[in-house]
Amino acid sequence: MSLDVLKRAFSATEEDFIGLVDKNWRSRPQIASVGSCCLVGVVSENILYLGNLGDSRVVLGTFRKGKVEAVRLTKEHNAGNIEVREELKAQHPDDSHIVVLKQGVWRVKGIIQVSRSIGDAYLKKPEFNKDTRVSLGKLPVSFKKPVLSAEPSLLERHLYAEDHFLIFASDGLWEHLSDQEAVDIVQKHPRNGIAKRLVKVALQQAAKKREIPYSDLKKIQPGVRRCFHDDISVVVVYLDYNLMSTGGASPMRRSRKVAMDSVNAPLDIFSSDSFKNCPVV
Repeated sequence: MSLDVLKRAFSATEEDFIGLVDKNWRSRPQIASVGSCCLVGVVSENILYLGNLGDSRVVLGTFRKGKVEAVRLTKEHNAGNIEVREELKAQHPDDSHIVVLKQGVWRVKGIIQVSRSIGDAYLKKPEFNKDTRVSLGKLPVSFKKPVLSAEPSLLERHLYAEDHFLIFASDGLWEHLSDQEAVDIVQKHPRNGIAKRLVKVALQQAAKKREIPYSDLKKIQPGVRRCFHDDISVVVVYLDYNLMSTGGASPMRRSRKVAMDSVNAPLDIFSSDSFKNCPVV
Protein backbone atom coordinates (compact mmCIF):
# COMPACT_ATOMS: atom_id res chain seq x y z
CA MET A 1 0.00 0.00 0.00
CA SER A 2 1.17 3.56 -0.70
CA LEU A 3 -0.14 7.08 -1.13
CA ASP A 4 0.44 6.74 -4.87
CA VAL A 5 -1.93 3.75 -4.98
CA LEU A 6 -4.53 5.76 -3.08
CA LYS A 7 -4.12 8.76 -5.36
CA ARG A 8 -4.54 6.59 -8.46
CA ALA A 9 -7.71 5.08 -6.97
CA PHE A 10 -9.21 8.56 -6.59
CA SER A 11 -8.18 9.45 -10.13
CA ALA A 12 -9.72 6.27 -11.55
CA THR A 13 -12.98 6.87 -9.66
CA GLU A 14 -13.23 10.42 -10.98
CA GLU A 15 -12.38 9.37 -14.52
CA ASP A 16 -14.96 6.59 -14.52
CA PHE A 17 -17.69 8.82 -13.13
CA ILE A 18 -17.02 11.64 -15.60
CA GLY A 19 -17.14 8.99 -18.33
CA LEU A 20 -20.54 7.89 -17.04
CA VAL A 21 -21.74 11.49 -17.14
CA ASP A 22 -20.48 11.91 -20.69
CA LYS A 23 -22.45 8.87 -21.84
CA ASN A 24 -25.71 9.82 -20.14
CA TRP A 25 -25.98 13.58 -19.72
CA ARG A 26 -27.70 14.25 -23.05
CA SER A 27 -30.67 12.12 -22.02
CA ARG A 28 -30.32 12.78 -18.28
CA PRO A 29 -28.79 16.27 -17.95
CA GLN A 30 -29.15 16.35 -14.16
CA ILE A 31 -26.40 13.76 -13.87
CA ALA A 32 -23.90 16.51 -14.68
CA SER A 33 -24.70 18.13 -11.32
CA VAL A 34 -24.29 14.94 -9.26
CA GLY A 35 -21.22 14.87 -7.05
CA SER A 36 -19.89 13.57 -3.76
CA CYS A 37 -17.22 14.11 -1.17
CA CYS A 38 -14.91 11.12 -0.78
CA LEU A 39 -13.00 10.03 2.33
CA VAL A 40 -10.87 6.88 2.31
CA GLY A 41 -8.76 5.28 5.04
CA VAL A 42 -6.53 2.21 4.82
CA VAL A 43 -4.58 0.60 7.67
CA SER A 44 -1.67 -1.54 6.50
CA GLU A 45 1.18 -2.80 8.69
CA ASN A 46 0.56 -0.19 11.40
CA ILE A 47 0.49 2.65 8.88
CA LEU A 48 -2.62 4.70 8.23
CA TYR A 49 -3.19 6.04 4.71
CA LEU A 50 -5.83 8.72 4.23
CA GLY A 51 -7.26 10.39 1.15
CA ASN A 52 -9.86 13.14 1.23
CA LEU A 53 -11.93 15.17 -1.23
CA GLY A 54 -14.44 17.62 0.20
CA ASP A 55 -15.28 18.45 3.79
CA SER A 56 -15.58 15.10 5.53
CA ARG A 57 -13.14 14.60 8.39
CA VAL A 58 -11.07 11.99 10.21
CA VAL A 59 -10.30 12.51 13.89
CA LEU A 60 -7.95 10.27 15.88
CA GLY A 61 -8.54 9.48 19.53
CA THR A 62 -5.13 9.07 21.18
CA PHE A 63 -4.03 8.87 24.82
CA ARG A 64 -1.68 11.54 26.12
CA LYS A 65 -0.84 12.12 29.78
CA GLY A 66 -3.62 9.87 30.98
CA LYS A 67 -6.47 11.28 28.90
CA VAL A 68 -7.82 10.85 25.41
CA GLU A 69 -7.13 13.72 23.03
CA ALA A 70 -8.59 14.50 19.62
CA VAL A 71 -6.19 14.87 16.71
CA ARG A 72 -7.61 16.04 13.39
CA LEU A 73 -5.91 14.22 10.53
CA THR A 74 -7.57 15.52 7.38
CA LYS A 75 -7.55 18.79 5.48
CA GLU A 76 -11.03 19.92 4.47
CA HIS A 77 -11.80 21.52 1.13
CA ASN A 78 -14.54 23.93 2.12
CA ALA A 79 -14.83 27.55 1.02
CA GLY A 80 -15.56 28.46 4.62
CA ASN A 81 -11.83 27.99 5.30
CA ILE A 82 -9.81 31.08 4.44
CA GLU A 83 -6.94 28.92 3.14
CA VAL A 84 -9.29 27.33 0.61
CA ARG A 85 -10.60 30.71 -0.52
CA GLU A 86 -7.07 32.01 -0.99
CA GLU A 87 -6.16 28.88 -2.94
CA LEU A 88 -9.15 29.35 -5.26
CA LYS A 89 -8.37 33.03 -5.80
CA ALA A 90 -4.77 32.16 -6.68
CA GLN A 91 -5.95 29.54 -9.16
CA HIS A 92 -8.51 31.92 -10.73
CA PRO A 93 -6.91 35.39 -10.56
CA ASP A 94 -9.19 36.78 -13.30
CA ASP A 95 -12.43 35.63 -11.66
CA SER A 96 -13.60 38.01 -8.95
CA HIS A 97 -16.59 35.75 -8.25
CA ILE A 98 -14.73 32.48 -7.75
CA VAL A 99 -15.86 32.56 -4.10
CA VAL A 100 -19.02 34.38 -3.02
CA LEU A 101 -20.49 35.00 0.43
CA LYS A 102 -24.15 34.03 0.13
CA GLN A 103 -26.53 34.20 3.11
CA GLY A 104 -23.56 34.12 5.45
CA VAL A 105 -21.98 31.06 3.80
CA TRP A 106 -18.94 31.08 1.51
CA ARG A 107 -19.56 29.16 -1.71
CA VAL A 108 -17.52 28.43 -4.82
CA LYS A 109 -19.13 30.55 -7.59
CA GLY A 110 -21.95 31.16 -5.12
CA ILE A 111 -23.13 27.57 -5.62
CA ILE A 112 -21.25 24.91 -3.68
CA GLN A 113 -19.31 24.91 -0.42
CA VAL A 114 -16.70 22.29 -1.28
CA SER A 115 -13.81 23.06 -3.62
CA ARG A 116 -12.95 19.43 -4.43
CA SER A 117 -15.17 16.46 -5.16
CA ILE A 118 -15.90 13.37 -7.20
CA GLY A 119 -18.27 14.30 -10.03
CA ASP A 120 -19.94 17.73 -10.23
CA ALA A 121 -18.99 17.61 -13.90
CA TYR A 122 -20.85 20.83 -14.70
CA LEU A 123 -18.29 22.70 -12.57
CA LYS A 124 -15.30 20.96 -14.12
CA LYS A 125 -16.03 20.79 -17.85
CA PRO A 126 -17.78 23.65 -19.71
CA GLU A 127 -19.60 21.29 -22.08
CA PHE A 128 -21.64 19.94 -19.17
CA ASN A 129 -22.83 23.42 -18.18
CA LYS A 130 -24.58 24.39 -21.40
CA ASP A 131 -27.85 22.48 -21.19
CA THR A 132 -30.65 24.94 -20.38
CA ARG A 133 -32.66 22.10 -18.84
CA VAL A 134 -30.22 21.90 -15.94
CA SER A 135 -31.26 24.65 -13.56
CA LEU A 136 -29.71 23.25 -10.37
CA GLY A 137 -26.62 25.35 -9.76
CA LYS A 138 -26.15 26.27 -13.42
CA LEU A 139 -23.41 28.84 -13.81
CA PRO A 140 -24.61 32.18 -15.21
CA VAL A 141 -21.36 32.59 -17.17
CA SER A 142 -19.02 30.27 -19.02
CA PHE A 143 -15.65 29.21 -17.65
CA LYS A 144 -12.44 27.96 -19.21
CA LYS A 145 -10.71 26.39 -16.22
CA PRO A 146 -12.34 23.77 -13.95
CA VAL A 147 -14.00 25.43 -10.98
CA LEU A 148 -13.70 22.32 -8.79
CA SER A 149 -10.84 19.84 -8.46
CA ALA A 150 -10.65 16.09 -7.92
CA GLU A 151 -7.13 16.21 -6.46
CA PRO A 152 -7.24 14.56 -3.00
CA SER A 153 -5.35 15.59 0.10
CA LEU A 154 -3.25 12.62 1.21
CA LEU A 155 -1.72 11.63 4.54
CA GLU A 156 0.52 8.78 5.68
CA ARG A 157 0.86 8.30 9.44
CA HIS A 158 2.38 5.63 11.66
CA LEU A 159 0.01 4.30 14.31
CA TYR A 160 1.16 3.71 17.88
CA ALA A 161 -0.17 1.90 20.94
CA GLU A 162 -1.54 5.20 22.25
CA ASP A 163 -3.78 5.56 19.18
CA HIS A 164 -7.09 3.94 20.12
CA PHE A 165 -9.69 4.79 17.48
CA LEU A 166 -10.54 6.81 14.38
CA ILE A 167 -13.77 8.68 13.67
CA PHE A 168 -14.64 9.09 9.98
CA ALA A 169 -17.61 11.42 9.47
CA SER A 170 -19.26 13.75 7.00
CA ASP A 171 -19.49 17.44 7.81
CA GLY A 172 -23.02 16.98 9.12
CA LEU A 173 -21.55 15.55 12.33
CA TRP A 174 -18.86 18.20 12.72
CA GLU A 175 -21.39 21.02 12.33
CA HIS A 176 -22.77 20.00 15.73
CA LEU A 177 -19.87 18.34 17.57
CA SER A 178 -16.31 19.46 18.11
CA ASP A 179 -13.47 17.01 17.54
CA GLN A 180 -12.93 16.61 21.29
CA GLU A 181 -16.64 16.18 22.03
CA ALA A 182 -16.87 13.35 19.51
CA VAL A 183 -13.74 11.67 20.87
CA ASP A 184 -15.01 11.93 24.46
CA ILE A 185 -18.30 10.26 23.48
CA VAL A 186 -16.51 7.36 21.82
CA GLN A 187 -14.15 6.95 24.76
CA LYS A 188 -16.87 7.01 27.44
CA HIS A 189 -19.42 4.65 25.87
CA PRO A 190 -19.57 0.99 24.79
CA ARG A 191 -18.38 0.12 21.33
CA ASN A 192 -21.58 -1.49 20.17
CA GLY A 193 -23.64 1.14 18.36
CA ILE A 194 -21.16 3.94 18.99
CA ALA A 195 -21.51 5.45 15.51
CA LYS A 196 -25.28 5.56 15.93
CA ARG A 197 -24.79 7.28 19.28
CA LEU A 198 -22.69 10.01 17.64
CA VAL A 199 -25.36 10.57 14.99
CA LYS A 200 -28.06 10.78 17.67
CA VAL A 201 -26.15 13.38 19.68
CA ALA A 202 -25.61 15.46 16.53
CA LEU A 203 -29.32 15.26 15.66
CA GLN A 204 -30.24 16.29 19.19
CA GLN A 205 -28.01 19.33 18.80
CA ALA A 206 -29.62 20.12 15.43
CA ALA A 207 -33.07 19.94 17.02
CA LYS A 208 -31.98 22.20 19.86
CA LYS A 209 -30.58 24.70 17.39
CA ARG A 210 -33.91 24.79 15.56
CA GLU A 211 -35.81 24.91 18.85
CA ILE A 212 -37.89 21.81 18.13
CA PRO A 213 -38.15 18.52 20.08
CA TYR A 214 -35.80 15.76 18.94
CA SER A 215 -38.82 13.45 18.59
CA ASP A 216 -40.36 15.88 16.08
CA LEU A 217 -37.13 16.12 14.08
CA LYS A 218 -37.10 12.36 13.59
CA LYS A 219 -40.58 12.51 12.05
CA ILE A 220 -39.63 15.05 9.36
CA GLN A 221 -39.63 13.55 5.88
CA PRO A 222 -36.60 13.37 3.55
CA GLY A 223 -36.24 16.52 1.50
CA VAL A 224 -37.73 18.74 4.17
CA ARG A 225 -35.28 17.41 6.75
CA ARG A 226 -32.42 18.90 4.75
CA CYS A 227 -33.61 22.27 6.04
CA PHE A 228 -32.74 21.18 9.58
CA HIS A 229 -29.50 19.23 9.23
CA ASP A 230 -27.01 18.03 6.66
CA ASP A 231 -26.33 14.39 5.85
CA ILE A 232 -24.60 12.69 8.78
CA SER A 233 -22.54 9.58 8.04
CA VAL A 234 -20.20 8.13 10.65
CA VAL A 235 -17.71 5.27 10.82
CA VAL A 236 -15.76 4.52 14.00
CA VAL A 237 -12.68 2.32 13.64
CA TYR A 238 -11.09 0.86 16.78
CA LEU A 239 -7.36 0.20 16.65
CA ASP A 240 -6.74 -2.82 18.86
CA TYR A 241 -3.29 -4.12 19.63
CA ASN A 242 -2.57 -7.78 20.29
CA LEU A 243 0.69 -8.05 22.23
CA MET A 244 2.59 -11.28 21.75
CA SER A 245 5.74 -12.17 23.66
CA THR A 246 8.47 -13.93 21.71
CA GLY A 247 9.96 -15.32 24.93
CA GLY A 248 13.06 -14.49 26.92
CA ALA A 249 14.42 -10.97 26.68
CA SER A 250 13.24 -10.49 23.13
CA PRO A 251 11.13 -7.40 22.50
CA MET A 252 7.38 -7.63 22.25
CA ARG A 253 5.99 -7.94 18.76
CA ARG A 254 2.87 -5.93 18.19
CA SER A 255 0.13 -6.68 15.71
CA ARG A 256 -2.99 -4.66 15.16
CA LYS A 257 -6.59 -5.77 14.99
CA VAL A 258 -9.17 -3.40 13.57
CA ALA A 259 -12.76 -3.33 14.85
CA MET A 260 -15.28 -1.13 13.12
CA ASP A 261 -18.76 0.23 13.75
CA SER A 262 -20.57 2.34 11.20
CA VAL A 263 -23.93 3.96 10.67
CA ASN A 264 -25.51 6.33 8.19
CA ALA A 265 -28.18 8.88 9.03
CA PRO A 266 -31.16 8.80 6.63
CA LEU A 267 -30.11 9.99 3.20
CA ASP A 268 -32.14 13.02 2.23
CA ILE A 269 -32.68 13.85 -1.44
CA PHE A 270 -33.75 17.44 -1.93
CA SER A 271 -34.49 19.84 -4.77
CA SER A 272 -33.23 23.37 -5.15
CA ASP A 273 -36.77 24.61 -4.49
CA SER A 274 -37.07 22.87 -1.12
CA PHE A 275 -33.62 24.14 -0.17
CA LYS A 276 -34.55 27.73 -1.06
CA ASN A 277 -37.56 27.50 1.23
CA CYS A 278 -35.48 26.50 4.23
CA PRO A 279 -35.40 29.05 7.05
CA VAL A 280 -32.02 30.73 7.42
CA VAL A 281 -30.04 29.54 10.44
